[in-house]
Amino acid sequence: MKKTAILASMAATLLFTACGDNTSTTATAENNAVTTEALASDGGEAYAVVPAESNLTWNGKKIGGEHSGNISMQGGELLVANDAVVGGEFTIDMASITNTDITSAEDNGKLVGHLKSDDFFGVEQHPTATFKINSVSPIANAAAGQPNYNVEGDLTIKGKTNPVSFPATVTVENGVATAKADVTVDRAKYDVRYGSKSFFSDLGDNVIDDNFIVSLDITAKQ
Repeated sequence: MKKTAILASMAATLLFTACGDNTSTTATAENNAVTTEALASDGGEAYAVVPAESNLTWNGKKIGGEHSGNISMQGGELLVANDAVVGGEFTIDMASITNTDITSAEDNGKLVGHLKSDDFFGVEQHPTATFKINSVSPIANAAAGQPNYNVEGDLTIKGKTNPVSFPATVTVENGVATAKADVTVDRAKYDVRYGSKSFFSDLGDNVIDDNFIVSLDITAKQ
């Protein structure tokens, strides 16, 4: 099965802008929380991610079909210096995952329950995923409305951390930072095994793609 990033993701994330006080030491939420002090030490001003104004969607494919849905942003802070994103971190609420393409309430519930189980994301033991931005580099001569930055960072899902990179469209204006990106995540790297040909050789037509897409539309404010 394939899903829309997290990341960067799990997308990133998935995503990236922030502004605040370099000297602030206020902490965000407990699980995988990001402190302003920690972010400020990397350089830049912290903007707080606004979960209610941010959207994450996922899309996963299998032989003969696909599924899509939503995931909620829990929070985070992103760094801006000289009107450009320079770093940050955010947290995704994996327990919030939903499906949007199955109309039967019973079948929808079965799929969502399966996604939350240990076959997929094991949300009881791993209720959140995180993305930490390590570098943001401008894309030369980027066309208006097209990705204008390359983002590299570390995505953590089910307690496993792997590097992820992706192009993103980022803006910073009047104390508001926005970022949009489609992040490809290889679930096999995070021990998401169900239906994966990376772990099972006899699946036949029951194979679910290892790669899923997380589409990020993030808003952060000063």
